[in-house]
Amino acid sequence: MKKGVSLAFAVAFTGLWLSQVWAYEGGSVKDGGTISGVVKFKGTAPAPKKLDINKDKEVCAKTAKSDPTLIVSGGNLVNAVVSITDIKKGKKMEPQKVTLDQNGCEYKPHVLAFSAGSTVEVLNPDGILHNVHSYSKANSPFNMAQPKFKKTLTVKIEKPEVINVKCDVHGWMNAWLFAAENPYFGVTDNSGSFKLADVPAGTYTLEVWHETLGKQTQKVTVKPKEEVKVTFEVGK
Repeated sequence: MKKGVSLAFAVAFTGLWLSQVWAYEGGSVKDGGTISGVVKFKGTAPAPKKLDINKDKEVCAKTAKSDPTLIVSGGNLVNAVVSITDIKKGKKMEPQKVTLDQNGCEYKPHVLAFSAGSTVEVLNPDGILHNVHSYSKANSPFNMAQPKFKKTLTVKIEKPEVINVKCDVHGWMNAWLFAAENPYFGVTDNSGSFKLADVPAGTYTLEVWHETLGKQTQKVTVKPKEEVKVTFEVGK
């Protein structure tokens, strides 16, 4: 009996601890500041590798494709996610409806970031069979066939996690879903830039994540109504 009670207590305690870890209080932000900057690639960027399109070529090979796992533009890193990891209170965190397209047998965008609790709509305009397969741990994994007549699939990502998504039919198709635990995140654009707005004044840990280069952090102090500029240099 004692063993059963102890186990129940441990489970309840773990659930309470996790809820506290993930707790974020959203509301209005008065005199918020902004964090902006750029993520640079340190070193010499490798030449983009061409992908071998070996299936459904009449659809998938209409345009040449390069490996999207490391894109450097003008010395700046594209598709890196910059986020605040230790903020507990700030602007409202609202679930979104976001889109992951499979146009031309390529996931677009390659890195899709959104708040946890959001819905992802997966599109298939290609007129061929795709199979959307997630490699998630915190969230329930999904593995769904999407034939040509099923133009849309919808999944909900409840918990914060970085999830790899692949197509089991077309082996070169690869994407990432970044489900954030708070609303302060952004994906670097073709200039490696990012911007986080309405940040309450304070000192925070800013993290950059990249699928092949890993993570890097730095402390950032935000002042009311001011913009702080940050530069990351990330290399292999």
